Amino acid sequence: MSLIPTLQSERLVLRPQTADDWPAYFELMTSERARFMGGPFDQFGSWALFCHDLAQWQLFGHGALMVALKDGGTCVGQVGINHGPLFPEKELGWMVYEPHEGKGYASEAAETLRQWAFETLGLLTLVSYVDKDNGPSIRLAERLGAVLDPAAKRNDPKDLVYRHPRVV
Repeated sequence: MSLIPTLQSERLVLRPQTADDWPAYFELMTSERARFMGGPFDQFGSWALFCHDLAQWQLFGHGALMVALKDGGTCVGQVGINHGPLFPEKELGWMVYEPHEGKGYASEAAETLRQWAFETLGLLTLVSYVDKDNGPSIRLAERLGAVLDPAAKRNDPKDLVYRHPRVV
């Protein structure tokens, strides 16, 4: 079994998910905001994805981490390295719960996990699959230094694929 790390950045703790994280995750995944991630999902679909995020650690040695504030511990979202049948390549993904958007948490968490993936897993690249209508995620991918890769494989032909070159 792969150990799930806890990572830290200036303001955040990226930690393993717990059952206590389910209600906020469920609320997001069943909302209209989940349309950028293939949703909205029902309870069964949301639970399957929640478990998928955790199971990837066992299967691939990477997965999702919950993003919590160092100051107070409030969970503000999730960041993950995704793979398996839902993702043709290892994907750096992120989501921030609505009350916490616009504060730079997704960027800080994604940079922290991406660096861990390059250094610890030895990955040479990651991609981010982004819905073509999700302007905030497109801008975030570009701020992270990812570049559009129109030739990359994708499950959804409408997704944009942003490639993150190795940065160490």
